[in-house]
Formats: sequence, structure tokens, C-alpha cells
Amino acid sequence: MKTSILMKGAALGALLTAAGAIAPAAAQDSVYFANNAYRTGPFSGSGIPIGDGMRDYVTMINERDGGVNGVKVIYEECETGYDTKKSIECYEQAKAKNTIVYSPWSTGATLAAIPRAHVDKIPILSMAYGLSASADGTNFPWVFIPPFTYWDGASVMVKHMAAELGGLDKLKGKKLGLIHLDAPFGKEPIPVLENLAKKYGFELKLYPVAAADMQNQGSLWLSIRRDRPDFLYNQGWGAMNPTAVKEAAKNNFPMNKFVGVWWAGGDDDARAGGEQAKGYRSLSWTLSGTEAPAMQDILKFVVDKGKSTTPKEKVGEALYNRGVYNAMLVVEGIRNAQKLTGKKVIDAQDMRRGLESLNLTEARLKEIGLGGFVTPTTISCTDHSGHSKMFVSEWDGTKWTKKADWVEPMKDEVRPLIETNAKDYVEKAGNWPKRSETCEKSS
Repeated sequence: MKTSILMKGAALGALLTAAGAIAPAAAQDSVYFANNAYRTGPFSGSGIPIGDGMRDYVTMINERDGGVNGVKVIYEECETGYDTKKSIECYEQAKAKNTIVYSPWSTGATLAAIPRAHVDKIPILSMAYGLSASADGTNFPWVFIPPFTYWDGASVMVKHMAAELGGLDKLKGKKLGLIHLDAPFGKEPIPVLENLAKKYGFELKLYPVAAADMQNQGSLWLSIRRDRPDFLYNQGWGAMNPTAVKEAAKNNFPMNKFVGVWWAGGDDDARAGGEQAKGYRSLSWTLSGTEAPAMQDILKFVVDKGKSTTPKEKVGEALYNRGVYNAMLVVEGIRNAQKLTGKKVIDAQDMRRGLESLNLTEARLKEIGLGGFVTPTTISCTDHSGHSKMFVSEWDGTKWTKKADWVEPMKDEVRPLIETNAKDYVEKAGNWPKRSETCEKSS
């Protein structure tokens, strides 16, 4: 097993080197961006498909279009093993190479980078993860968290539970369990769930899972059996997710009452439960599959030409497609920054402007071959998230299928919490730089 992993790592390294993907940006016709990765360790089952999707989309843009308006995108991964201390080293490396955007790929790494990025003026793109309060662009002009936050996801989970029960008034007296990684990422949904529990009269039960116990959840599931929650929300990642699905099946918990956050909705997560995993659900905003024209181009220009290390049957799986979406945000941010500045080769400050006025309408998504594949999203000066729609997907035994229509988060519940917590962060930080950046308008 270790030999296989080493061989795959060597093959990936050789491929990226041959493509010039790990060289720092030096040429006049290229821009460079860095992405934290974890292709090793207990979180690699989630990290690998996401990294593959990001890399393959960038490669497709370079191969098909010659880059963004003729400017090659140089993509580099920095292996962290999901370790926050290592992520700081990766951030410093990215800064030294003049990255136009920093992609932390963990909530812990995002929290560590936020104060640095505000001083260094490097935009952070924490796509659907990270600090929910950073959606406040007034206080966090250098952080972007599209298309929504963990607080948005928690509110949609409550809306889904209410829909299954017959209305928000039916939540009273019910019990919602949150099984979550005992880390900043796992704790993110708690404030919204606590507020909604008070408002609608349901009970919230917390089931933290230590990183060391991700594959040893037996005692936790004894507590779940004892408490008998009506629904379970899974804020899990890495090896925690397939273990949770297997334990749910083993303990006969109704799979249609078990819903994961979008990061707990990987294909391998669900496969782990075997036949009994049918009905497991997850929040999502990207459709699975390769029907979208852009996905077909990834197959044509990257996979079929041997420029990817991704097995062809894995292209189009849920987490791979999230990686595609993340890379698409970077590419469209570059394109928008070029339009705003009139420059072909942009820098980090230009990229911040491009991200802050990003307007991914359905028409624009169709133009780039992703219409209907992902949710439209608009970022603005004050809203660095978009709080976009999402849907509930369901595992049918072999693949994820769209179970319900697109649903909006409870913005009236989420936005005030974001603003309050953003102000609290700034006050506690002390000497936090007041926003001086000009507001960009979405076009």
C-alpha cells in the first residue's frame, strides 16, 4: 500500500514537472497560484480528488485556450497533510513566489493565514470552508468564501429537516444531532444551530470526534443510539466520513435522516457503507457526472491525452467536481481582474479586485461550459460569500443524485451573525487594519 502511494506520488511529481506546473511564475505570459494539498495522511481520501479536480481544470484551460486570454496559469501544490503548522510554511512559500491567490484548503489553515494575508495583501480563497464571519467584506477585504459558508449550510440543514417533517413549526420537540470533527472546521456550524434550536424549539446534541478517533467511533455511536436523534448532520472530513457511514449502517440509523455537509458527500464516503448506505444524503452545489461541456473538455484535453493522474472513472465524482469549481473561481477571478485593470499579467492586488466583483450568472456559467452544473454566485464589496443556493443529494448505491430543488440559506439568520462575529474578531485582534480598498462593483 505504501509502495503504491509512493509510486503515485512520484508519477504525479514527474507529470507536474514535465508540464512546468511547479515552477515559480517568471515569464511575462504567466500567473502563479498556490494550493495547499493533502495527498497523504488520514484526510487524503478527501484531499486527493479535490486536488485532482483543481489541477485538471487548470490544465484544461492551459491546453484548450492557451491560458486565460493568452496568459498561462501556473498551479502548484504544497503538501500539508492537513497540518496547520505546515500550512503556514506553505503560505510563506506562496508569498515568496508572488502567488496571486492563496488556497488554504482547511479551516485551521485559513484561520492561520487571515491575519498574515491582510498585511501581505494576498487574497485568500476559502471556497465553502473557513471562517464563516469572513464573508463580511467590510472587515475581511482579503478573504473570499464563495458560494456560501458553513453557517449557510447549517441553516439549510434545518430547512431540510423542517421540510421532511412538514414545516418549521414541526421542529418543536425534535432532536438534531451534530456529529463533527473536533476541530475548527467541525465546530463552525454550532452557533447557527444553537440559535435555530432556540428559535424553533428543537434540541441540539453534539457528538465531537477527535482526529485520533476518526476511524474508531464505536463509543460515540452508542451515545447516538441512546439519544435517538431524529436527524443527524455530519460535519466530517477525511477518514471520519466513511467510518461514520459504516457506523450508521451498522447501528441501523435511517440513512435518509443522515445528512452530511458538502465535504461529507464524497463518493468514497458513501461507498464505504455498501448496500446499506443507499439513501445517505449530503448538501451540495455541484452536480456529479461529466455531462457539462467543460467536464467533457477536461476528458478531451487532459485525461485522454495522459496529462492527468486521475483515473478516468473518478472524473466527475462529487469531490473532484468541487475541485473543478474551485479552480474555475480562480480562472474567472483572473479573467475579471484582467478586464478591470487592462493588464494581462495581474498581481495579487488585481486578483482581489477580480474576486470582489465576480458575478457568475447562469448565462456566464453556460458560456464557460458549466451551466446548470453549479449554482450562480455573485460576490460584492460587503458580501464575500454570495450565500448562494444549494441542494440535497442522495446516494443511490452507485452515485450521487439530486434529491431536491435548490434551496436558499436562511440569510436573515446568518447575515446578522456574520456581522456580529466579524466585528468581534476585529476587536479581539487589536490593531486590525481598517478597510482602505476601493469597493469593486459586480458586473
